[in-house]
Amino acid sequence: MRPADHATAKAQKGRSPASLHPGVVEEAEIILTFDDNRLASLVFGQFDQNLAHLERRLHVRAIANGNRVTVKGSPESSEVARRVLEGLYERARQGRALSTGDVDGAIQESTVQGTLFPAADAALPGVSAFDQIATRKRGPVRARNAAQNDYIKALKQHELTFAEGPAGTGKTWLAVGYAVSLLENGQADRLILSRPAVEAGERLGFLPGDMREKVDPYLRPIYDALYDFMDARLVDRGLQTGMIEIAPLAFMRGRTLTNAIVLLDEAQNTTTMQMKMFLTRLGEGSRMIVTGDPTQIDLPPGQKSGLIEAVRILDGVEGIARITFKEQDVVRHDLVRRIVTAYDADFRQEMGRRL
Repeated sequence: MRPADHATAKAQKGRSPASLHPGVVEEAEIILTFDDNRLASLVFGQFDQNLAHLERRLHVRAIANGNRVTVKGSPESSEVARRVLEGLYERARQGRALSTGDVDGAIQESTVQGTLFPAADAALPGVSAFDQIATRKRGPVRARNAAQNDYIKALKQHELTFAEGPAGTGKTWLAVGYAVSLLENGQADRLILSRPAVEAGERLGFLPGDMREKVDPYLRPIYDALYDFMDARLVDRGLQTGMIEIAPLAFMRGRTLTNAIVLLDEAQNTTTMQMKMFLTRLGEGSRMIVTGDPTQIDLPPGQKSGLIEAVRILDGVEGIARITFKEQDVVRHDLVRRIVTAYDADFRQEMGRRL
């Protein structure tokens, strides 16, 4: 592995089988030997699950033996596998936990690296083709696919960003991580979190407790993300001091939000008027992130989604970014990706039958 003091890689190649026997696919063999056995085991995963995932994704064979792994497959796939394993080893050296989701991200990033830097020495470990955000608790969090990479770049470059797509694509999680990074860097004074209640009109009065207790059940996914990126004591202190504010959408009317990072989650369940009201709260020094899944609208039949209307009306407006995630961008769990794909296929078939 380059640099040479971390690991070594050797590609064993002879004459192309295809040149000797037409129709025979050329196979390359790459041997990677890692210095640290413990880190190598982290790269390979428990029971070599990361290697098995790599095999399924790239259609290669990856055989581990101690701190050594032999990769066999087409020259192109084997080279991608090499870059993936070297990149994962570098992340393990930095103390980062590795999962099959990280393998997916490394595969996509290595593919992009190979496109951007075709020279063999260009895609060195630690040289990232994807953007990242960093918080004190989690450290650097790198995009796992091209859509997430576009999303992070949009968050950094635009004052208002719309993110649409299915569950599990990281649109809310990354938004919270970016918001926390702005707080920690002093680029925002407070974080305001909002999410419409399931009922259109947000009839929260019948729920017991104060306003925070009323909306907490709806904001649980955002809380989970906050605790991922911040220590629990800092989250609790932020909620007490107002640095982190839970603001029901209906209570945003009349406010001007300055020097804040404002996140509206589940925006597909806003009405057109609610969305317009929310977007016009943007004040000096603030940024807004609006996330939602247009395929999961819980509004009454016949009522238009404020998210769908907003992205249509604001298309092309300067300073606004729109990122659309697809089912192939799901990073939560490989099974979630397959579930979303199956549901989308069934939905398309149903629409085809209706037409």
